[in-house]
Amino acid sequence: MKKVEGSKPTEKKLSLWEAVSMAVGTMIGASIFSIFGLGAKIAGHNLPEAFVLSGIYALLVAYSYTKLGAKIVSNAGPIAFILKGFGDGVLTGTMGILMWLSYVVSLSLFAKGFAGYFLPLVHLTATPAATGITEVVVLSFFTALNFFGSKAVGRAEFYIVVVKLSILGIFIVLGILTIKPEFLAPSLEGTYLHGMFFASVIFFLSYMGFGLVTNASENIENPRRNVPRAIYLSIFIVIFVYVSVAVVAVGNLSLSQLIRAQENALAVAARPFLGNLGFLLISIGALFSISSAMNATLYGGANIAYSLAKDGELPRFFERKVWFKSTEGLFITAILGFLFALLFNLGGVASITSAIFISIYFFVLISHYRNVKEVGGNPLFILFNLLILLAVFVVLMYYNWKTQRAAFYGTILTFSGAFLAEYIYRVVSRREFTRYMNRMKLFRETHE
Repeated sequence: MKKVEGSKPTEKKLSLWEAVSMAVGTMIGASIFSIFGLGAKIAGHNLPEAFVLSGIYALLVAYSYTKLGAKIVSNAGPIAFILKGFGDGVLTGTMGILMWLSYVVSLSLFAKGFAGYFLPLVHLTATPAATGITEVVVLSFFTALNFFGSKAVGRAEFYIVVVKLSILGIFIVLGILTIKPEFLAPSLEGTYLHGMFFASVIFFLSYMGFGLVTNASENIENPRRNVPRAIYLSIFIVIFVYVSVAVVAVGNLSLSQLIRAQENALAVAARPFLGNLGFLLISIGALFSISSAMNATLYGGANIAYSLAKDGELPRFFERKVWFKSTEGLFITAILGFLFALLFNLGGVASITSAIFISIYFFVLISHYRNVKEVGGNPLFILFNLLILLAVFVVLMYYNWKTQRAAFYGTILTFSGAFLAEYIYRVVSRREFTRYMNRMKLFRETHE
């Protein structure tokens, strides 16, 4: 086998189920333990149906990811797809910067979420110092884990996800036994139907981790076959978990109780059948959930930084090897994630990150449409998916405008800032992207 530039032939590859576990670990992150109160307030008893709808949105986007991911194997993931469809331009560079920043911000959210669950569990007061120390320790731990390569990350992710799914499995199996059927009757009133669609758009953001599979495609065994399989398997697993947990939560608590519970709705929902043990179980599940999401996100963010730097999209120091043969992109991603967690209140940034991902999905679908003859697919189905995704983005921005105006303006500023940064960097560096196309051509010749 010929050596492919930028590859690591001596490094063990991720298996199919290790790749699936990374995507599942990212998707079933901290949000599943905190969004049910908000979801109940928006969708009412139609909460399980909202999760089904959002899962359908994810599968529509995944259709293009699987087609492109089977043909374009690059740890740059969706940015490689966009480059294939739009070529070298400010748009592609802007999407690259936004993609990497979305991972940085996600890390900071996970770090803050971990501290929020961990400190009360060990009966410590959540002072700024205690919170900051916890954030530093947990980010440092997973940064150190990434020193040991993709196989170590994948193996750790697999076991963490197994524990997390086991805890949620206990919640689901025992909770089903105490469900009150009348709580699950869907509401056909106009207000709740509209709320169901609003909630489906919000919960669509909880499925975004499936794209992480493409950000590790160069490190996956037989990527042409396993990347599409991992994407679909991870989404179906997460749909089942989300809908099942929603059924148990809605079926065990009245709507008013769910709304009052807000951020700890699952812990409250566990009390009817687990008592005080439910609080401990859900808290541990939350810590494992956040840990797996942080582990996979840090790995994906470092991979993106390395691949984009190697292809000229980011400065070259992101691809330099430092301690333990890890890239500087890993350390920069982790350090910036900590700084965001330490210095900023990120309540509204989650919506901004969601808008970033949806915009990247949109351009990935357009790239698929432009290259459909080469990568395969149904052009009409792609156009249908584009219309659905556009509607999702419009509804999200409308919801932000109505409920959190700062996030609406923050989204516009983030997009504008990334565009300006890309334009200035392009003018200063005068870079060329022939390296990317040559590397992908060599990879295809080697693996065909």
